[in-house]
Amino acid sequence: MSDDQHKMQPMSGEPVEVEGVYKDEWGHEMKLNRGRTFPADEQLGTTEWELIEYDINNHHDGETDPRLVKDDGNHKIRPISKPKRHE
Repeated sequence: MSDDQHKMQPMSGEPVEVEGVYKDEWGHEMKLNRGRTFPADEQLGTTEWELIEYDINNHHDGETDPRLVKDDGNHKIRPISKPKRHE
């Protein structure tokens, strides 16, 4: 059996280790930042939280993250003037 099957989900009151969107047992989704604590449900109290989406935002300026581009010294990274449209 895999260790993932026996791993417990974070509970209300525990610190958030990974930024992202989390869903509780009741289906409520919430974006949580690292360092915060998982909140309790207002009516039902302590609940488990499941990470459903990582918070990765490295293309907000229309440029590829420079860490992902191989630099051979011959090319300059230029911002995109207009995004391509698929019509």
